[in-house]
Amino acid sequence: MSEQPVHVAIAILYQQDKFLMQLRDNIPGILYPGYWGLFGGHLEDGETPDAALQREVMEEIGYTMPQFFQFRCYADDTVVRHVFHAPLLVELNQLVLNEGWDMGLLTPEDIYQGRCYSPIADQIRPIGDIHRQTILDFIEKMG
Repeated sequence: MSEQPVHVAIAILYQQDKFLMQLRDNIPGILYPGYWGLFGGHLEDGETPDAALQREVMEEIGYTMPQFFQFRCYADDTVVRHVFHAPLLVELNQLVLNEGWDMGLLTPEDIYQGRCYSPIADQIRPIGDIHRQTILDFIEKMG
């Protein structure tokens, strides 16, 4: 009997032509430790992707998205990623990073290169492949 895939809700938050990303904690045992990724997380039992997205973004950075839109759903045998997008309507210094090592607004060049410097880590850190591809798909679709 196969296990059901895990469902997650993920936010592409953008400001001008930059994308808000989280530098994940550099802890062994988590997915993509020390990599840049998008904000979001697992759906709780009975929770819709929309509700999970709002909850996760509030928990992780203290941001209430005034509006957001479904972008795409990516599914494989282990995970279903419900991806949404929304403009980031506040300055970075108005957000509170409650989960992760660092956060920043990454440029399309950072995304294409697959890495970005983190002042907090004082290192160039890689972007998680799945998150990088998701943003590249978004850039291509939105033109």
